[in-house]
Amino acid sequence: MTARWRPKLVALDIDGTLVDYDGVLPGSVRTAVRRVVDAGVPVVISTGRSWTATQVIIESLELPPAMHVCSNGAVVVDYPPFEIVRHVTFDPGPVIDRVVAETNAIIAVEEVGRGYRVSAAFPDGELYGRTVHESIESLKSRPVSRVIVRDPEGGDDDFLDLAERLGLHGVSYFVGWKCWLDIAPEGVDKAAGLSVACERYGVAPEDVLALGDGYNDIEMLRWAGRGVALGDAPREVAEAADHVTGSFADGGTAEELSRWF
Repeated sequence: MTARWRPKLVALDIDGTLVDYDGVLPGSVRTAVRRVVDAGVPVVISTGRSWTATQVIIESLELPPAMHVCSNGAVVVDYPPFEIVRHVTFDPGPVIDRVVAETNAIIAVEEVGRGYRVSAAFPDGELYGRTVHESIESLKSRPVSRVIVRDPEGGDDDFLDLAERLGLHGVSYFVGWKCWLDIAPEGVDKAAGLSVACERYGVAPEDVLALGDGYNDIEMLRWAGRGVALGDAPREVAEAADHVTGSFADGGTAEELSRWF
């Protein structure tokens, strides 16, 4: 990175980067993102959230039409108007069979643009959109873009161990903050989704500024020309980044964006 480097595209995670874990979007972050938009630089949301949960943030930020990466890269959309640009799916059967054999966790599969099919109720406020209860056999019945494994009684270390124990080929794993494991098609991650957006905008990865704070941001932070981790990110995430900014509570997101815009 040279002294004259400036971002030509900004990729932003949502939870822990744009909003806190209660869903609050600070005014300082809103103002900093608006400066990026006003500079004519594309702002691309890059999140593990479903499209339904992502749309809420895009509209809150009043972002102009752009491409966005959801479901850890399995879904890429244009919005507004809404159009699915990329939707990668896989057979969830083998994954669900192994999860059921290893844990009593709740399982969900994503229905893009609608919500989720679930084996049991998730804690309130965790899933956006419609949820439909189905049997395990029904959840396995057709291709999906993501399988979510959630254990409200477990711990993050338990889920790191679970991801290793599953040892399945043909899928990607992303461990979340709340005893949450996302299982996606092989080779699908935020970096892969952002590559689609970069092609659209004619931007090289080395000209991308990416901010994130979770395990599912590691590939994106390594891929981007400048990958920045929030100060409260886990050690593995910070080590994948080119720079560590302040914590979210201390305004780390606005601090990094204000460095360039």
